[in-house]
Amino acid sequence: MSKVNVGIVGVGNCASSLVQGVFHYAADAGRAGLNQPVCAGFSIADVVFTTAFDVNADKVGRDLSAAIWTAPNNALRFAEVPELGVVVLDGTLADGVGRSCADRFDVAGRSTIEDVAAALTSSETHVLVSFLPVGSQVASERYAQAALLAGCAFINCMPATIARSARWANEFERARLPLVGDDLKSQFGATLVHHALLEVLMRNGVRIRNTHQIVSGGNMDFLNLQDAERLQSKKETKVHGFGGTELAGDRVHFGAEYVPFLQDRKLAYIGVQAEAFGGTPFDLELRMSVEDSPSAAGNVLDAIRYCKFALERGIAGVLHPVASMLMKAPPKSMKEDTARSALWAMLGWKSASS
Repeated sequence: MSKVNVGIVGVGNCASSLVQGVFHYAADAGRAGLNQPVCAGFSIADVVFTTAFDVNADKVGRDLSAAIWTAPNNALRFAEVPELGVVVLDGTLADGVGRSCADRFDVAGRSTIEDVAAALTSSETHVLVSFLPVGSQVASERYAQAALLAGCAFINCMPATIARSARWANEFERARLPLVGDDLKSQFGATLVHHALLEVLMRNGVRIRNTHQIVSGGNMDFLNLQDAERLQSKKETKVHGFGGTELAGDRVHFGAEYVPFLQDRKLAYIGVQAEAFGGTPFDLELRMSVEDSPSAAGNVLDAIRYCKFALERGIAGVLHPVASMLMKAPPKSMKEDTARSALWAMLGWKSASS
């Protein structure tokens, strides 16, 4: 089986957990937390990091294995990562750094789209994964363009509108390249739990009146969300993810607070107000705590391997079943059973066990 060469945009906490995860599970795929030791025919050991980009001057020029520990990163350390021989390259800046984060590090970002594409080509990268901050629409589009020029699949893990854009979906279709987005679901995060709660309540006849989700954390993602205009795009994908689209806008609320001492730990408070049998009131409140970045890494690993499978078989454009299963705001939402059936068809399986 061939290797899956991966490029990373944004060497932050999510990138740290992804890189650590490859070494953690390559040593023992039976460890807790990994959903699919083998996905689309590829094992964790098949994933290789070939290039990385960032605009933090302290990370640029460092080996990826060192850059994942460079401030302001504060993800939990759960695996040892050897030197990778992958030097973090200067990225393209555009709108990739918000006002709330601008004074936390020296900003670089002088590369052009063509520079990024050349690095992807020379490193033979197959799949480019974007972990850009919320609100980085222009920067996201630049990296998507670079992926197109270099012949890479593109995974948009953030709320920027890429896979949902008819323009970008068509561009990747014409280029015969896979595209997955937008805004990654955590493997065991607040969105998954919130969505599951609403789904099971509605399936059993409960009528949802109001619902909210308030999250807090101390990483750079939460600091970035203190910019009101950047928070708005996150609100849109969050509402999409936990089923709020079935409610009027004033019946759904999402909020985010930056609490420095939490570091990469996320606290989530979920509330549901509903009407049950006989019109009787039903209220639910839930608190969950999870390490934020590791909870996302497993789904990224699956998306990467699905994209490599699609590349090898000439499956192009948005991978809708993959996006529906792994993203908060896919261009085409599907019920889980429908998405899984479509995914099995894409993989050429007759059933999950084929």
